[in-house]
Amino acid sequence: MTLTGLFVPLITPFDATGAVDLTALETLAGQILDDGATGLVALGTTGEPSSLDNDEKPAIVDTIGRICRDRGAPLIVGANTVAELRTLGDRAEVVAALTLVPPFIRPGEAGVLAYFTELAAASRVPLVVYHVPHRTGQALSADALRDLASVPGVCAMKYAPGKIDPATVALLADPPPGLAILGGDDALISPLLALGAHGGILASAHLATAQFAQLVAAWQAGDVVTARPLGHRLALLSSALFAEPNPTIIKAVLYAEGRIATPRVRLPLVPAATSTAEEACRLLDRVAEARSGS
Repeated sequence: MTLTGLFVPLITPFDATGAVDLTALETLAGQILDDGATGLVALGTTGEPSSLDNDEKPAIVDTIGRICRDRGAPLIVGANTVAELRTLGDRAEVVAALTLVPPFIRPGEAGVLAYFTELAAASRVPLVVYHVPHRTGQALSADALRDLASVPGVCAMKYAPGKIDPATVALLADPPPGLAILGGDDALISPLLALGAHGGILASAHLATAQFAQLVAAWQAGDVVTARPLGHRLALLSSALFAEPNPTIIKAVLYAEGRIATPRVRLPLVPAATSTAEEACRLLDRVAEARSGS
């Protein structure tokens, strides 16, 4: 299995009482797939999983899973323990688990490799390694990334190094066979696709979903004339959406559009400032205007 295309890690909408709004989640999931996303991600960091309880998490996966089944779309679920991974094997729509490189501990490259080897052996679904060193504190060389790719049961990598560096160039210039590399730095997705990434897991694609899907398709087709200016516009939008901690601004814009009932987030997150949300709305309008004028 090779994962390609655009995957959107869904927010968790909350209602006016602070409870998970499963109706809004279901509607949002359907809209995003209808607008061109390849698949969805449940319980990614954009979904605020650390703030969810043990009843809320399965309800969210059930809701998103039902939409994916109805549309024949693949679902990736955030899971970081053996217990969490073992719950996914009976869900036909779940094609993989998104599993974070161990944060804070900084176990070294050998420790990361041993960790994923053990998790992959215990999991009933393939793993997507989430490499995001500016959050985890664990850097990985191109050689270490290739070693991870060779682990049986690792099918893909959400690759979010925070920059285009020599390791990125080396990895994408000669990608490991059978490993899907999915860009995870929203503002850098266009250059990552240009270098050969297979797609992206992009929170920004809650908004302008069709344009993000078009960007992936254009780079895959070698249509530089379309991809380059579109990538520039979407990079500006993504930068604005991440000007405050994710998903605060995305929720504010979705609320402004009437797609969710509240922009609420749970602690330790606090709502986005009005000014940053307004700037993101302005850039989203520019993306829409450019599309209508093309």
